[in-house]
Amino acid sequence: MADIIALDDKIELARGKKAAVKLQQKAVAVRRVVQCTGCSHKCEKCGTQIEPKPGDSPHRCPHARVPYRFCEACEDEYLDYIERLQGRGDPECYWHNDEWLDSWRKWIDYQGSIDRYLKSKEFMRLIQEFQQP
Repeated sequence: MADIIALDDKIELARGKKAAVKLQQKAVAVRRVVQCTGCSHKCEKCGTQIEPKPGDSPHRCPHARVPYRFCEACEDEYLDYIERLQGRGDPECYWHNDEWLDSWRKWIDYQGSIDRYLKSKEFMRLIQEFQQP
């Protein structure tokens, strides 16, 4: 009789381990999204470290029509992208071809997708779970 294993204890232990793994997965998901999308010290496009200028808002680029945090090079590229969409742009930048336009379009779509995910009720629920004591 001494070799009988308490099945209820084993089941409870397994449930506890599963819950701990699920909690760890949730924590990693939140950390990745928050760290990667919320850093005000890196370019949103290329990831280059940028130093905020005095007086700059950490959530908005100094140019009123640039809704992203860019390094100087990516900001110039973005502004040229906007110019190209309007039928203008620097004609000497021959590498700003259809594929270049498509990559910018897809990057902007991706940013919108991430923004919608961050605002989704499921992600908000996940955040609230971590805010509860």
